Amino acid sequence: YQQAAMGQWELWQARQPVAAALADPAMSPELRQRLEIAQAVRAFASAELALPDNDSYRDYADLGRPWAVKNVFAAPELSLEPRQWCFWIVGCLSYRGYFDAEAAHHLADDLRTHGDDVYVADVAAYSTLGWFDDPLLNTFIHWPIGRLAELMFHELAHQRLYIADDSAFNEAFATTVGRLGTERWLARHGTARAWEDYAADDQRRQEFLQLVAT
Repeated sequence: YQQAAMGQWELWQARQPVAAALADPAMSPELRQRLEIAQAVRAFASAELALPDNDSYRDYADLGRPWAVKNVFAAPELSLEPRQWCFWIVGCLSYRGYFDAEAAHHLADDLRTHGDDVYVADVAAYSTLGWFDDPLLNTFIHWPIGRLAELMFHELAHQRLYIADDSAFNEAFATTVGRLGTERWLARHGTARAWEDYAADDQRRQEFLQLVAT
């Protein structure tokens, strides 16, 4: 909990309102364009998808690293059932999240020592479930437009509905909202290139899922 509180505090210290960021004449044209698009996506989320109309994604923060948090996933050797950890407020999850990379790898090494299969994932974004206002981050702001929109809709969906102790439902719900919302956004505001990029990304995901299922 201590590293989580410290990491969240550091993230807050790095953020600034998007309007203030856009007023910086030194900002690169690429970042300026992405922040403007993100604000249009944010307005669409509340106006068209009934997602929370709060201050999430109305600030921007550069964390100075390519990930927001590191998530540690583990399962007993040859098992398909992940280990779970239980926390205050959010309930039980099939991973542990860390702002502190060293702490994440320390846990991973300890789990491996006890025979678990372990994966440490670099995670670009996460939701505080509406408890705090989540900012736009450098870790995902330059993603293709479709992926950027889907991520924002996905994380805002967690703020709209989150069931404690049911990671499978929560991710399925948020993924559905994210994907259907992105299709609606691209249909109204997307370019042909944005549609092509999103379709190619979706095809890669489907091929991967089919491979795993096989």
